[in-house]
Amino acid sequence: MALDRLSESLRGARVIKKGEYDYFVHPLTDGIEKIDPGLLIEVADEINRIAEKDYERIVTVEAMGLPVTTAFSLLVNTPYTIVRKRRYGLEGEVEVVQRTGYSENRLYVNGLRAGCKILLLDVVISTGGTLRAVLSALRSIGCDIKDVIVVIEKSGEVREDLEREFGVKIKTLVRIRIEDGRVVLV
Repeated sequence: MALDRLSESLRGARVIKKGEYDYFVHPLTDGIEKIDPGLLIEVADEINRIAEKDYERIVTVEAMGLPVTTAFSLLVNTPYTIVRKRRYGLEGEVEVVQRTGYSENRLYVNGLRAGCKILLLDVVISTGGTLRAVLSALRSIGCDIKDVIVVIEKSGEVREDLEREFGVKIKTLVRIRIEDGRVVLV
């Protein structure tokens, strides 16, 4: 399997409850306990293998998108833009509301322009709140979304709903589900 390190690390991930929500804790999604460089290389290589090549900027979300996006950016020698959780008040800044299964926050996009060819890279899709907010922001700016790649998909119908809503294909490296308090690869 091309993603041996990722698969093995997910099998060992802990699951905690946030209210009624089953939340898995993993190095790539939370930075806990350590992020293995070999894991980052494996994931970046796989992203590069499946990614469309017609993009000029990678976009990711602060904070946990940064390790994977940095590794991938270095591999493909392409700049990236970080969707931040802090408002800067710069000209052209776009604010969006991010609603997940356990929180609501504001996100801020800076430095993108209409027509910019984007590869959107995120680490996990679970409730779809973050991806929905970022896709909305990119569309409002007028970006040309060439590809959307998510490392880990927590199974459900969220990906398909977002694909229909935004007219994009969302590629994922692995799919998981939480079963009896454990992470199971699908």
